[in-house]
Amino acid sequence: MSYKRLIPKLDMDRLPIHTGIIMDGNGRWAKKRFLPRLQGHNAGAKAIRQVTELGVEIGLKYLTFFAFSTENWSRPEDEVKGLLKLLKERLYEQIPELNEQNIEVGFIGSKSGLDPDYLADITSLAEMTTGNTGMRVNIAFNYGGHLEIVEAIQKLAKDKPDAIDSLTPESFANYLYTAGQPEPDLIIRTSGEQRISNFLIWQSAYSEIYFTKTLWPDFGKAEMVKAILDYQKRTRRWGGL
Repeated sequence: MSYKRLIPKLDMDRLPIHTGIIMDGNGRWAKKRFLPRLQGHNAGAKAIRQVTELGVEIGLKYLTFFAFSTENWSRPEDEVKGLLKLLKERLYEQIPELNEQNIEVGFIGSKSGLDPDYLADITSLAEMTTGNTGMRVNIAFNYGGHLEIVEAIQKLAKDKPDAIDSLTPESFANYLYTAGQPEPDLIIRTSGEQRISNFLIWQSAYSEIYFTKTLWPDFGKAEMVKAILDYQKRTRRWGGL
């Protein structure tokens, strides 16, 4: 079904403010087609564009894409190099369109151990969208939820070593990579796997989780609308009645 036919079913007053997406299945998508894994990642990049365009169209505020985890460095060297090249090239190509659509892009993740030149390149690209006031797109790169919490504790200890006794969940959140952003209302994982894989583990305490068997490269605008429709059927209680 065309996503255009699904959009009227959405309650525009109950859209998730922040949606996080675990983009899984690129490799399996490629394998099913007897293609190299990098072809799957390339197809996955097109899915990111589709979902982002849908977000602009319906007025989503925050999207966070889990692009590269701290564990992904253990993949074959040629695949890692290909992923890094793909990320930088696609971002560079889309800067004019991102600015035209008023999208601000930012990276969340650890800077530790990254090649300084590569980090400078992708940071400068993202900064070309600074000041845009529409949707915020987070690219979780070199990201791990456990490491995020550890680095937050380290920053807190350095910044306010005497603040432990007065620490609250709200004040601690100011030291996370997503400081100043709302916690995700919805977490989507593609490919049929049913786990969150160290993604936004602090922020997703009360997120609604949506699992789909659709492989990420096949997850387009219609699939995104279906995920939001499923989210809107749920009653969120945050531990209450």
